[in-house]
Amino acid sequence: MPDIKHFDPDAALETAVRLFWRQGMASTGIQDVVTATGVNRSSLYSTFGDKQALYRAALRHYLEHRSQPVFRRLAEDARGLPAVTEFFTGLIGARCSGEYARWGCMVSNAHAGTENGDPEVRAILDQHHQQLRDAMHAALVTAGEQGQLAPGVDAASSADLLALLAYGVNLRSRAGADADALTETVKAALAPIGSSPA
Repeated sequence: MPDIKHFDPDAALETAVRLFWRQGMASTGIQDVVTATGVNRSSLYSTFGDKQALYRAALRHYLEHRSQPVFRRLAEDARGLPAVTEFFTGLIGARCSGEYARWGCMVSNAHAGTENGDPEVRAILDQHHQQLRDAMHAALVTAGEQGQLAPGVDAASSADLLALLAYGVNLRSRAGADADALTETVKAALAPIGSSPA
């Protein structure tokens, strides 16, 4: 008879995402995942592999379901700089209030944790960074086409800067930074990029 799974792998993976996101990989034991998912250890291992493989799967799931849809919206938004502002407003709101307040970003947390010692994890982090940077660049190119950028502003270097700013928001929010303070910092970073109204 074929092996029939008696649990939903996607639901179990989403639960693992939340554990790794909130606690980090080093602080999350496989027994924590067993307890949270209600799935026994052998079933988890047979489906996902060991804890490291489960973490990689959770990180990819996070990118696919949380990061990439936001990046696509930003890259495809025809408004230019208002889309960038909205990206940061949404980021600060998500990081400082609601269900995931003070969790930071699973990707940013991985950059700062021991997880990045795994070459496969580093490759996922690099992929995320490139997608974030590319989305910022697309929005800034649109802004340039609409005359929204200040003279001399380079879309490529500004995209690099704003990608790093997003990581900073994620890490500072996890440390308890105030949403209003983060908003003011973002405004200060964006101000030199935009052209002044006539």
